[in-house]
Amino acid sequence: MSDSSTKDTPPPRPPRGHGPFGGMNLPAEKSQNFTASGKRLLGKLRPERLWLGLVFVLAIISVTFAVLGPRLLGEGTNLIFSGVVSKSLPAGETQAQVTDQLRAAGNSSQANMLSGMTLTPGLGIDFAMLSTVLFWALALYVLSSVFSWLQAFVLNGIVQRTIYRLREEIEAKINRLPLNYFDSRQRGDLLSRVTNDVDNISQSLQQTLSQAVTSLLTVVGVIVMMVLLSPLLALIALVTVPLTLVITMVIAKRSQKLFVAQWKHTGELNGHIEETFTGHALVKVFGRQREVEQRFASKNDELYSASFGAQFITGLIMPAMTFIGNLVYVAIAVVGGLQVASGAMQLGDVQAFIQYSRQFTQPLAQLGSMANLLQSGVASAERVFELLDADEQSADPEPAESPSEVQGRLIFENVSFSYTEDNPLIQDLSLVAEPGQTVAIVGPTGAGKTTLVNLMMRFYEIDSGRILLDGIDVARMTRDDLRGRMGMVLQDTWLFGGTIRENIAYGRPGATEEEILAAATATYVDRFVHSLPDGYDTVLADDGSNVSAGEMQLLTIARAFLARPSVLILDEATSSVDTRTEVLVQQAMSALRAERTSFVIAHRLSTIRDADLILVMDSGRIVEQGTHAALLAAGGAYHALYAAQFAAPVSDEV
Repeated sequence: MSDSSTKDTPPPRPPRGHGPFGGMNLPAEKSQNFTASGKRLLGKLRPERLWLGLVFVLAIISVTFAVLGPRLLGEGTNLIFSGVVSKSLPAGETQAQVTDQLRAAGNSSQANMLSGMTLTPGLGIDFAMLSTVLFWALALYVLSSVFSWLQAFVLNGIVQRTIYRLREEIEAKINRLPLNYFDSRQRGDLLSRVTNDVDNISQSLQQTLSQAVTSLLTVVGVIVMMVLLSPLLALIALVTVPLTLVITMVIAKRSQKLFVAQWKHTGELNGHIEETFTGHALVKVFGRQREVEQRFASKNDELYSASFGAQFITGLIMPAMTFIGNLVYVAIAVVGGLQVASGAMQLGDVQAFIQYSRQFTQPLAQLGSMANLLQSGVASAERVFELLDADEQSADPEPAESPSEVQGRLIFENVSFSYTEDNPLIQDLSLVAEPGQTVAIVGPTGAGKTTLVNLMMRFYEIDSGRILLDGIDVARMTRDDLRGRMGMVLQDTWLFGGTIRENIAYGRPGATEEEILAAATATYVDRFVHSLPDGYDTVLADDGSNVSAGEMQLLTIARAFLARPSVLILDEATSSVDTRTEVLVQQAMSALRAERTSFVIAHRLSTIRDADLILVMDSGRIVEQGTHAALLAAGGAYHALYAAQFAAPVSDEV
């Protein structure tokens, strides 16, 4: 196993639960500032200002055509109704004569209604005019649909480009985050922020922006048309505005926390699933399936409760808006009927107004229901912004320095480091590794061995002292330059889903076929590759499950060999392979260490007997150093480690 303990690892994760069985009860998180997060999310659209202006123009045109449609249909109704009434009246008389006769006969109500209409007694319906009106109404609706489609098309491009930039920003941010950020968080939760939350932001922007622009413009346009038709009926319709605002604000306030909890629990559930899947064999071995299932059920219940509550509460908005809209519809129908009866309005105008009332309440209901999508999107945005606002690793120096001659001489000068201020690990450590020298680092678990090599690579920044590579302080070098001069082979092998050739070439992009084959031959990869069906073109599974553990280790060594680093770090590179494979790995590592400064972390002391220098660490300090023979002769800490490792089997046999 690799070196790990509370001393030699980053501070433990908060009680979110790391591993298949940890962290059952989690404290609730408070939501961040909804308004500020919403403004910041909209700020991501700033580069699309011109395109947003085009969307606004297209929306105005589309809404204008849609709003004019009911007015034309109302004129069509007036033509039909006036034609039917005119046909029933005696020809040759004027409209004034007819209304006077009705009043003289005591039919004042009928006379008032006819006086508000345009009649030609005996003529009937003017089908030519009616067909013209209907044609223009159809044309308006078709044009409205065309411009609405163009608006949606342009808006889709805006949203997708915005999300594209957001993903690029997240990717760049992840590359700037220090290692301890990843050590203190669940990978599943981080993946959920990068995938689920970003997708939810995309959907929320796509739907809310389109509906918001169209709905607001429709409300404005409909109000203008209603006021022109009848100020009295317009006043009745406008009563819904304050009611809508009050209902939406009350419901949105209650559902906001639930949406934040929904996406928080989504990340936690993903984290649990990812960890359980990764440790599936461990779960089976220890018979913890029931406990894992219970934890999954608990997390799933939490997600269900938050999601159901958020959707249920925000789902109340649309029925409430519909109920208010129906009340307004009844009021307009009654008052409008009285207006027609009194001759103050024509029947077609009331019909148009009823259509406008529907057009008026529908966008208000849509604006209210958008609180559902908007809150969900902003809740996801808060989680993404939390990632984007995380503390980054220190910037590379400008101007940076670089060794003029690559030798591989590494010096630690009074280096101190701690993961937490109250728990110092490495204190005042000094050592010198000469070019071409093999330095072995041994010691009990938690002694600081892995931390030492992490400091070489600047995965963590030291608290005090200096680390020099070929005379240059590594803090004055760019991280890319520093790590480009170092190669690392870990106990935990990492291969990606690609061919064997591609996995080896990952060590040095642009390497030629001859160089790849030379690295494979030198590290004994070539021996087993020819036994595979497709040779170097064999596609490896993501976890390398179609090759053995030893073969995976040889591939990682070949990758490091191809990189040709000046400093090589081998961290327990043979601990998980069998004895026969270990011989091959050791031979491969010997070829890899040739003419390179090498640091070898090992628990098997038999593997580092030939090291030029052996450092014995304990509690972050070098307590002994020397060759294998000298340290055994000294009878100190190294002798105790060696005796404990090789005496135990003898004791067992006795």
